[in-house]
Amino acid sequence: MPDIRIGISGWRYPPWRGGTFYPRGLPQRDELAYAARAVRTIEINGSFYSLQTPASYAAWRDATPDDFVFAVKGPRYITHLKRLRNIRVPLANFFASGVLRLGEKFGPLLWQLPPNLPFDPARLAAFFDLLPRSTDAAAALARHHDHHLRHRAWLRTDASRPLRHALEVRHPSFAHPEFVALLRAHHIALVVADTAGKWPFLEDVTSDFVYVRLHGDEELYASGYTDAALTRWAAKIKAWTHSRTPAHARLAGARPRAAAPADVFVYFDNDVKVRAPFDAMTLAHKLHLGPAPGTPPDPATIAEVPRPIRADARWRFTTTAANAITKSPVRRAARARAN
Repeated sequence: MPDIRIGISGWRYPPWRGGTFYPRGLPQRDELAYAARAVRTIEINGSFYSLQTPASYAAWRDATPDDFVFAVKGPRYITHLKRLRNIRVPLANFFASGVLRLGEKFGPLLWQLPPNLPFDPARLAAFFDLLPRSTDAAAALARHHDHHLRHRAWLRTDASRPLRHALEVRHPSFAHPEFVALLRAHHIALVVADTAGKWPFLEDVTSDFVYVRLHGDEELYASGYTDAALTRWAAKIKAWTHSRTPAHARLAGARPRAAAPADVFVYFDNDVKVRAPFDAMTLAHKLHLGPAPGTPPDPATIAEVPRPIRADARWRFTTTAANAITKSPVRRAARARAN
């Protein structure tokens, strides 16, 4: 049976604290454990900005339930600075940085290209050929790391598992049948990215899984999804998992992928107005995958909560709180980052 996982992009957001999403009094060190009881998957975004450490990956693994899965965003050094050229050592450094310590919770890898990088078949094919397709291959590649990781490299895996890769594109030239064919030839998933019309929105299925990033359908990173919009996304997910092409799908390929059920990973990145976790829970509920929206996780399931969680913790999103958050100059500056 296809696996459906609905989650969020990141979990460390100050506006989520104080009763908005995280209960008042919840220590920051317990936020991941708390969020991981509300959703079944979380995208690690810190790995996009800098190499993380083996200790961090191990701590994240241990803070989450047994059936939890992380998606991991590949470094911008590879995609945005090196622009996919001369990247064997940077790839080795990434896989040596400790990501293999996620173990059985190591899910899909996300590679996001910058908006000013157009479709270049040769460059993409060379990149795809370098990507390891198993944890064993990733560990072997990691051994080619440079001196920057000499004293903190993690070079082993606890078991041999397949690795999945997804590519998010932002240049209009990627809306081309040749691009879709290239992804299928290399078994790379095309990210279905809802970006309020700013970047390409393509729904071609190019691998055995579908990777969806929901950045906001009206205002990038800010707008929440209406109940009707989430119902439409639920219908798309059901279609993908039942070997069907969603109605009115926007396809760049010459034909849909051969019928086969696909696993689906969905990540909400509309965090400016604190909508992401609530939209994720609502969508999961529509797919009968989770409790009703507004139902908090049981604090007793969190490994370490040294202070009691207040009974008046608010779980429902409020417009007043959202408006106050988005007017914050600190929050506006934070959104200058790429997501």
